[in-house]
Amino acid sequence: MAPLRGAKRRKKAAVEKKAAMAAAAAGQGAPGGDWWDGFCMRMAGTLSSVEDAHRFESIFKMPRRTFNYVCSLVKDDMMVRASSYTFLDGTVLSLEDRVAVALRRLNSGGSLVTVGASVGVNHSTVSLITWRFVEAVEARAGHHLRWPDSDEMAMIKSKFEKIHGLPNCCGVVDTTHIIMCLSSAEPNCKVWLDQEKNYSMVLQAVIDPDMRFTDIVTGWPGSMKEASILNSSGLFKLCDKGSRLNGSTLKLSSDESEVGEYIIGDAGYPLLPWLLTPYQENDLSDPKVEFNRRHSTARAVALKALARFKDTWKFLQGEMWRPDKHKLPRIIHVCCLLHNIMVDMEEDAAMDEARISDDHDVNYRQQVCLLADEKAVNVRDKLSEHLNNRSTADKIGQ
Repeated sequence: MAPLRGAKRRKKAAVEKKAAMAAAAAGQGAPGGDWWDGFCMRMAGTLSSVEDAHRFESIFKMPRRTFNYVCSLVKDDMMVRASSYTFLDGTVLSLEDRVAVALRRLNSGGSLVTVGASVGVNHSTVSLITWRFVEAVEARAGHHLRWPDSDEMAMIKSKFEKIHGLPNCCGVVDTTHIIMCLSSAEPNCKVWLDQEKNYSMVLQAVIDPDMRFTDIVTGWPGSMKEASILNSSGLFKLCDKGSRLNGSTLKLSSDESEVGEYIIGDAGYPLLPWLLTPYQENDLSDPKVEFNRRHSTARAVALKALARFKDTWKFLQGEMWRPDKHKLPRIIHVCCLLHNIMVDMEEDAAMDEARISDDHDVNYRQQVCLLADEKAVNVRDKLSEHLNNRSTADKIGQ
């Protein structure tokens, strides 16, 4: 039987369409055009008239160079089904389009419908693309968030001493609350109710002087206090058995005693040999005042980092309606990875600390923990005397 009229023509058209879709998915777009130009046209109603580079950063919270790097990381995972996702007009989303949609969902704080309408895709497409992006970053970017090796830790300790006057300090630990909206009828909802009567999930992070996360744990309910979360974390277990914070010790000039590596935390944490907290009593001596001053200035790096983190990833700043509590920790983890990528890629270029607030947990009161290890009390006192002696010597030498 002879082939039907036009069958060859339709077959040729199908092949050409498939090639065009593959080209679009690969980010080739229109000949001579730039992906960003096309995306701008789709978002024309939501873009300001500021300079193009600044406009890009205002939308995606990162420079073009960092955006391109993120695209290169997730390309293989995001493009598994190249023609699966389309704009409302039928055009297939390129790699850059998909990453852009996911980033807008995470950093704008807008709903699925709002984000979809702003870029011209269905809200279900926003949801699917965002979760695919989360899985891809999780799989490909893990090396951006890890405990420092010995050389990196030496640099961290050097910066803490040079900038904040705390020798042998390896980081700052702090927590922040990710607020959720839950129905009171939901099973076990009370476990998520925190001290300020908000339903929340907690993120604990150790932060270096460049505002990079070096260790995180999340998923714990808001009802848990900082000390309990620390005690349940892998960080505590590793430090407690000496597998972490076990590097070079600081020999104090006063009596030849030694202070090991340590991190610092606020009054909500227990005082431990490897976790030094501020003095809380009244009428402090000069050495204790000096220790608290340096402790406070160094701890500010964590406040700024967490404030920047939540300001960038506004998805975590708003009140999420009944989020999937199995997926939310993974989304928080991915936002932490992206935070570190931005720090690693931008170095000194885009941190702009001046505009960053220190208040990452608005309206949350300071927690207080009175637990103190006897050895840690002695370590802190010795270090305080050492710092005060150095401060006095520096003043005399001026």
